[in-house]
Amino acid sequence: MRTLGLIGGLTWESTALYYRLLNEAVRDARGGLTSAPLLVHSFDFAPIAAMQSEGRWDDAAAQLVAAAQSLQTAGAQALMICANTMHKVAPQTQDAVRIPVIHVADVTADAVIGAGLSDVAILGTRYTMEQPFLLDRFRGRGLTVGVPDPADRDLIHTAIYDELAQGRIEDASREAIAHVVATMAAKGAQGVVLACTELELLLDPDDLVIPSFPTTALHAAAGAAFILGEG
Repeated sequence: MRTLGLIGGLTWESTALYYRLLNEAVRDARGGLTSAPLLVHSFDFAPIAAMQSEGRWDDAAAQLVAAAQSLQTAGAQALMICANTMHKVAPQTQDAVRIPVIHVADVTADAVIGAGLSDVAILGTRYTMEQPFLLDRFRGRGLTVGVPDPADRDLIHTAIYDELAQGRIEDASREAIAHVVATMAAKGAQGVVLACTELELLLDPDDLVIPSFPTTALHAAAGAAFILGEG
């Protein structure tokens, strides 16, 4: 098996989900006591979140580059950034290492296209919904992507940072975000990309009126395939 490096702590709740999904996939594929060979760099998220809110993306990139290089030196053969938002600095991270960075948007776009859909809504942090680093990557694959209106973007961003990233699961937020998805479906969205790990902790497919594409689950599946030599 090949060793995968995880850039995590962005938040730790999301990294814990990645860790579980990767190990479950490898165990299910190989059986017995097999588990995933992983190297993990887990950040203190508070300083990273401050860099995000202050627009200090170059500082955030420097942090991820250092983590990526450390994981490469330790023996990682590929890397994954365990957060959608921090894929904003994925290009700088990839440029700094010799090993591949498995990009969350690529594996998610593959799943959307494989499902025969062409028009999806994207939910995530305000950065993910309003900046082009993921949206343009989807559009580059020929997909039409939409985001909620400003008030709904605020609602989702607040739920992520003030609730989910702090381990709080609120039924009121589940219902409100499900309503946002229903509104976007009425406007033509064929599916919804849950482009934030924490949203997968809140929303089940049965909560939504259109198919959902959970980026963490898809990303982790691609990571497991790499570990197993399948990709």
